[in-house]
Amino acid sequence: MEVTKSSRIPSFIREAVEEDLRTGRFTYVRTRLPPEPNGYLHIGHCKAFLIDYFTAKEFGGELYLRFDDTNPAKEETEFVEAIQEDAAWLGIKWDKVTFASDYFDLLYEWAVKLVKMGLAYVDDQSQEEMSANRGTLPKGTKWSETEAAVRPGVDSPWRNRSVEENLDLLERMKNGEFPEGSRVLRAKIDMAHPNILMRDPVMYRIMHVPHHRTGTKWHIYPMYDWSHGQNDSMEGITHSLCSNEYIIHRPLYEWFIEKLGIFPSRQIEFSRLNLTYAMMSKRKLRKLVESGIVRGWDDPRLTTLRGLRRRGVPPEAIIEFVTGLGETKNDSWVEMAQFEAVIRDVLNKTALRRMAVLKPLKLVIDNYPDDLVEEMDAINNPEDPAAGTRKVPFSKVLYIEQDDFREVPPPKYFRLFPGNEVRLRYAYLVKCTHVVKDEKGNITEVHCTYDPATRGGDAPDGRKVKATIHWVSAQHAVRAEVRLYEQLFTVERPDEGELDEILNPNSLEVLSDCLVEPSLSNSAPGERFQFERVGYFCTDPDSRPGQPVFNRTVTLKDSWAKIESKLK
Repeated sequence: MEVTKSSRIPSFIREAVEEDLRTGRFTYVRTRLPPEPNGYLHIGHCKAFLIDYFTAKEFGGELYLRFDDTNPAKEETEFVEAIQEDAAWLGIKWDKVTFASDYFDLLYEWAVKLVKMGLAYVDDQSQEEMSANRGTLPKGTKWSETEAAVRPGVDSPWRNRSVEENLDLLERMKNGEFPEGSRVLRAKIDMAHPNILMRDPVMYRIMHVPHHRTGTKWHIYPMYDWSHGQNDSMEGITHSLCSNEYIIHRPLYEWFIEKLGIFPSRQIEFSRLNLTYAMMSKRKLRKLVESGIVRGWDDPRLTTLRGLRRRGVPPEAIIEFVTGLGETKNDSWVEMAQFEAVIRDVLNKTALRRMAVLKPLKLVIDNYPDDLVEEMDAINNPEDPAAGTRKVPFSKVLYIEQDDFREVPPPKYFRLFPGNEVRLRYAYLVKCTHVVKDEKGNITEVHCTYDPATRGGDAPDGRKVKATIHWVSAQHAVRAEVRLYEQLFTVERPDEGELDEILNPNSLEVLSDCLVEPSLSNSAPGERFQFERVGYFCTDPDSRPGQPVFNRTVTLKDSWAKIESKLK
């Protein structure tokens, strides 16, 4: 699929871009997606990706996909390929794929230029010394332009090295003559600046690590703040759109551009997407995967795009959710229930209906002919008449859900119980006559009689029933495995907790004896269905011919479950 709908960007971004075009600051629009290839995309990335994409599309511009591969110790080709695949699945199309490493040579030339201008120097302090000398902010506060540090920064003893010495040391750093951690290249700005990031930020650090694209050519690698803005300028990116945590970085972004006299890319920030029960920390996500707590990056309990895709969430639902959150510059939290509601709305319109019994209970229609098999006409999707109908086999012995029968019904229970009559979906009215139990008193069979005059419609005498239940024919049913997923975490903000304390031990329930209608026997991985009266499900890649496996995407709204919970 390709996303084509426009006007899905925040108004303040649209207004800023329109002003830049009107005043001649830019004559075109070009945005970029800057993922770091050290993990898989998750729901938190989607807002930035979609804003970048829709901004370029709305103004007839271009979108670049640029991988920020400046840390070879954490990056892998696997992630580069996965990010492209996941972004494409989301519906995003880009005009060009680039890498930060494409510009390492020019970036180094520009660093040399700053050294020659007296605006960068090689520092021999350790990381601990630099951190201590940078100063501090009030504990627990976030930086703003009006806040001053409690402890001001202290100049490095190496800050006033000569240009010649700095150039010599930088070249030798690049060539690998010094051990890691022994030296860095820093910009010379202002150690008393109220923004700590402007206190002589590090531009290059020594790393004797092969790069997945440049091999062993480099022994120094650029820091994000040095490469990011300069790469934007090199590519002619007009608008660098990013989330609010980069507000503090904007003065540095603009300082480098001003001092180098290069193309003036503009950074604009927007609120980040914070979703309850969704883990955004790449470090913790990697720990979940590498420790085996989840099955992989595509585990349906994760909100990685891979996990959401395997769970059966349509890309359209993600787009509708992200672009429908409203416009704000302030970060806020969105309830997971809101995301699930959007998923239901999309699947309700698109998912084919099927019948499946997750916890089977045998139902025998005593007055139905023993050898008769009828084909009932079932609607594929009542929201989409073009989806048509299908045939579902019906016979004397069926299976229904255990929850659809009560020997002693509680108040307001209208499903099957002794003496009560219900409709079997697409078939007949049946009335329960008696049950059969095993030695332990467990009900093993429910026996009924049916009214042959009620096939697919009301009873001729006008009597009504208050419940319709689903079923599968015993001799035609296909055995299936169904995986029921709940939230992986017990707290709304899992990034803030320790993994061993916040994991939900009941996040996955596997049902291995489910029965589904025969049309589901060979459904393809990724196909989405509504199991009538049960929920929305997706065929899992673990499926085999005649042995389907389904993942629950989201539940349906179950009115009886709410009633029953209130009675307990």
